[in-house]
Amino acid sequence: MTAEELLGLLTPKSILSVCTPDELGELLAVSAVCKMKSGEEILAQGDEGNAIVVILAGTVRISMIAPNGHEIVLDYAEPGSVLGEIAMLDGQPRTASATAVYAGRYLKITRTATEAFIERHPKVALAMLRDMARRLRETDTTIESDRAFAAGPRLARFLKRLTDQKTAGHKLAGDLSQGELGNFVGMSRENINRQLASWSEAGVIELAHGKIRIIDDDYLAQIAEQGD
Repeated sequence: MTAEELLGLLTPKSILSVCTPDELGELLAVSAVCKMKSGEEILAQGDEGNAIVVILAGTVRISMIAPNGHEIVLDYAEPGSVLGEIAMLDGQPRTASATAVYAGRYLKITRTATEAFIERHPKVALAMLRDMARRLRETDTTIESDRAFAAGPRLARFLKRLTDQKTAGHKLAGDLSQGELGNFVGMSRENINRQLASWSEAGVIELAHGKIRIIDDDYLAQIAEQGD
């Protein structure tokens, strides 16, 4: 992989988007390109944070196992996302696992190489801090949704969080299935299906082959802001 190819995969939100092609080439020189299969765990909760990964292709589910044994889905990472930096920075075990939802590729960069790169390019550290702050805000929003919103508005808020705007409407990032969505929102599949069917009949969303596309974003936003 070349620096130009990597630059083309990065979104403006990626912390590596602040890097020049030369700097990305420098990073690639100390990285390993790895393939991932659907269902493969590329980072494991509790493991040592001895490397970070950069998603190049595919979608990765970020989740943790709670003390009661239930899986809590925290987020979905797409190309350009950097994962594993928390354990790398604080030296503690990984707080969550990263599992491939779809096959793809990722860069693996050792802790030593990452720290040396950040020391040479402090702007990457600043970008990393901003990204961590963004995720902390999203976590606060998730807690707020769980505690203050009924099932319908909560589902609407999660849908809006996961959507990318397309010319033909909004489509869930990575075409997540209703089952995956249920794990993320913390609702049963039956409740998810019932709510989505109602919104489909009202023309708010479109359901096709288990996939979801948002048709009326304004109306969904109104639902998302409702309380109990």
